[in-house]
Amino acid sequence: MVEIGDLAPDFALMADDGTEVSLSDFRGKQVALYFYPKADTPGCTRQACAIRDVYPQLEEEDVVVIGISPDPPKKLVKFRAKHNLPFILLSDPDHAVAAAYGAWGEKKMYGKTYEGIIRSHFAIDAQGRVAEFKFKVKPETTADLAIRLIQL
Repeated sequence: MVEIGDLAPDFALMADDGTEVSLSDFRGKQVALYFYPKADTPGCTRQACAIRDVYPQLEEEDVVVIGISPDPPKKLVKFRAKHNLPFILLSDPDHAVAAAYGAWGEKKMYGKTYEGIIRSHFAIDAQGRVAEFKFKVKPETTADLAIRLIQL
């Protein structure tokens, strides 16, 4: 679990385009990092499209947006194309990165308990430190965090 002011855990994950992306690649830039359970499901689609809709403002301020899920890269390719997503999508199939951020844990649905991605978002400052985070977010609120990142 990370705390505000902590150095954000670095990672190297496969992107939907087949390249390996590391958080440290973006040192010197602000990063809006979000974890979502499954590409192309209703909540995850609302979350990604809300970010897409504010992306021009983020891009203008040089904010990098990264979405991470356990989905394989092939599924992320389809998700990006279907919803015209302009930001980075990464695959965390063993959920190690999600766990490092505290975004993997116990969930309950329909009376059943299981482990999975906890929908969450993190604002990472230009020095690579966690500036803000929130767990169990509503899909649309990740876009709000990204906009607040511009104002930090």
